[in-house]
Amino acid sequence: MSFSQNSESRPLLRFRTPVPETAGQPALVTAPAAPRIELHTSPISKYLDGIFRYSLLICSFSVIAVMALFFFELTSRSKLSIARFGLGFFTGNTWDPVSGDFGAMPFIYGTLVSSLVALVLAVPLAVGVAVFVTELCPRYLRGIISFTVELLAAIPSVIYGLWGIFVLAPLLRNYVQPWLSKYFGWTDIFSGPAYGIGMLAAGIILAIMIIPIIASITREVLVAVPQSQREAVLALGATRWEMVRMAVLRNARVGIMGGIILGLGRALGETMAVTMLIGNRPEVARSLFAPGYTMASVIANEFSEATDDLYLSALVEIGLALLIVTVIVNACARLLIWSITRGQTARNNA
Repeated sequence: MSFSQNSESRPLLRFRTPVPETAGQPALVTAPAAPRIELHTSPISKYLDGIFRYSLLICSFSVIAVMALFFFELTSRSKLSIARFGLGFFTGNTWDPVSGDFGAMPFIYGTLVSSLVALVLAVPLAVGVAVFVTELCPRYLRGIISFTVELLAAIPSVIYGLWGIFVLAPLLRNYVQPWLSKYFGWTDIFSGPAYGIGMLAAGIILAIMIIPIIASITREVLVAVPQSQREAVLALGATRWEMVRMAVLRNARVGIMGGIILGLGRALGETMAVTMLIGNRPEVARSLFAPGYTMASVIANEFSEATDDLYLSALVEIGLALLIVTVIVNACARLLIWSITRGQTARNNA
């Protein structure tokens, strides 16, 4: 059986048939190919397809509209505070609703310190868990460990706060803080009375809460590293640790940093657990044992008490600043993660 084309560039089917031979050659019978099938869509189908496409477009743009509405509402309701204090609002140390003097520096300081303490404690644990699950963990334990780590993200923050009050704070007050004060009190970072609650307790509870985020992102980035990188390093005689350090962590360092920044964004905006453990005192203290205040905590605690327009506008301005910082941090984290994975998921690279 053979194929050819006629003068109209239409494929013809040639096949041999058992007909009498003429001049010693078998007769060839040509038959046209099957006609081309064209699908005709009804007007109703085209109409429904257009509705479906524009509905999805509206859903996509609605997310942008909601974010823009957030910025517009917060900006409009904080105009009084912006006009009154200007940029000095973020450098002032006094928060006195009675006299109408508002400065957000204690809340910015408490937010940054508690978040940095959380990162110092959470990053080694989260990266270690991700490396172990991806590179060293036996297959029968991989699912159990991954599920347990991800389960931490499903616990409500108020449960973390209750656990911190009844378990973590007494442990810090009776054992950890006296030991730190005895051996590291000369640094002024671990000095002062041991209350149990304070910026150290808030940082520890935040570290536990952001471990699942950093670990899951780091695991996704590690899986995205090509397997050929690992095999090449092992073929050169490297040990397992050298392979992880040179082939895996080095290629995934930008994505890991993105996961860390994403965890920082979660720590900056956490409210309930931090409110229950940080002590809620608007001051700038050098010691981690001292109580503090965060931007999210002051909004949660004092928004219902704000009866004065200037007081309410100052709280809304803090919320606006927190929203801007959170959006910038999360955008940077997503950009760093995308630079490693290139939009591919861990499942596609596994």
